[in-house]
Amino acid sequence: MLKIKSMVAISVLATVLTGCSLPGLSGPASGTVKIGAVNTSESMIIGNMIKELIEEETDLKVEMINNLGSSIVMHQAMLNGDVDIAATRYTGTDIAGALNLEPVMDPEEALKVVQEEFPERYDQVWFDSYGFANSYAITVTNDMADQENLEKVSDLEEQADKLRVGVDGSWINRAGDGYEGFQETYFGFENISPMQIGLVYDAVESGRMDAVLAYTTDGRIAAYDLKILEDDRQFFPPYDASMVVDNELLREHPELEAILNRLVGTIDTEKMQELNYEADFFMKEPAVVAREFLDENQFFAEGVE
Repeated sequence: MLKIKSMVAISVLATVLTGCSLPGLSGPASGTVKIGAVNTSESMIIGNMIKELIEEETDLKVEMINNLGSSIVMHQAMLNGDVDIAATRYTGTDIAGALNLEPVMDPEEALKVVQEEFPERYDQVWFDSYGFANSYAITVTNDMADQENLEKVSDLEEQADKLRVGVDGSWINRAGDGYEGFQETYFGFENISPMQIGLVYDAVESGRMDAVLAYTTDGRIAAYDLKILEDDRQFFPPYDASMVVDNELLREHPELEAILNRLVGTIDTEKMQELNYEADFFMKEPAVVAREFLDENQFFAEGVE
């Protein structure tokens, strides 16, 4: 199954990057809004929130384009006109990728850069953040943090020669914010193990690892009682999440801007962890998770002041 998925993803990537429309993606049809989501629960949950809001408040039809392979694929799909709204874009990813700029470490400055550059370069609007960031983070169990008095990454330095540390294998050789840069900013670990990202949480929770590199919105952080250590030397770039919308859509349907802005600032990192956990571990469909969140928080017109 994984091989089949990989082949499909490669096919999608190759098709999009060559500038051709995907099968079934013939560009925006009149009255139909196409929402793109990458292949994560997080992106599909947010995409379905946007879909529900538009369908509830307008007469527009909405189509979800799920499982786009990466932010770069999503970006190209928007440039091709195959997608009108990107459900999740991350500041650090697009500054390095779509904009090809040097990392910006201050979260507010990073958001300002993408909000200024995207309209000018691509005629797209980068909305304000949903309220969460999906960044890299060094984590330990809360028990270990209490025992060793650990609050920030630099607190690990004295123990770096004996700690067992598990990290996503792709991070080891990642340029910029990968392990080489980490060592220059902080220190190196004597015993570091590249692993599949899905295994690192089990490893630290079971005691086979002392610390792991995690993603801040992963539902397993709360479920496994892990503590995110403060990145006190600001090594990891900010990855605040927002939607990106094609300006042509907003010119045709200006009423959408206020509707879409209802999601701004409403989902903090802890809430996104919970929503991801609902999808990944209780196997709820992202559409169900999205609808429950909107209902519980009274997002529809009669519940909005």
